[in-house]
Amino acid sequence: MEIKTKRQNVTSNNPPQSMDNLYREHNSWLKTWLRRRLGCSEIAADLAHDTFVRLIRQKREPLYVNDLREPRTYLARVARRLMIDRHRRQVVENAYLEMLTQQPELAVISAEESSIVLETLIAIDSMLNELKPLVKETFLLSRFDGLTYSEIGNKLGISHST
Repeated sequence: MEIKTKRQNVTSNNPPQSMDNLYREHNSWLKTWLRRRLGCSEIAADLAHDTFVRLIRQKREPLYVNDLREPRTYLARVARRLMIDRHRRQVVENAYLEMLTQQPELAVISAEESSIVLETLIAIDSMLNELKPLVKETFLLSRFDGLTYSEIGNKLGISHST
């Protein structure tokens, strides 16, 4: 029995396809897809590479094309998430660099310290983005705006106990 799609031909009696074959068959396409969206071939190549690294590091059984009806759709989804992560890191990094430019000369830190602070900020941002929006907002209002739980409840329209 043969199932054909627009993008690829998959037969039910084909042996499982390895990650190596998935890379060879779709890496060039993925780089082109990313380059169109990003406008930079170097960043596209980096993200394509990171996409396959992410697949290799998955904690499930080895990935086979037979598991994927549309490997390019799956690769695009993983790559899109990596683009979002990259954008978030850039936003945090730009905010940090802007904050550094506003510091007095005495507060200048070494490149190593700056790198550690930036990585920490990116990790915190990533953890905050994993929270539900209401939980995240509550945490930020409590920790950074110094509001009490009653004030937060009033501001967000929820009960104090929530």
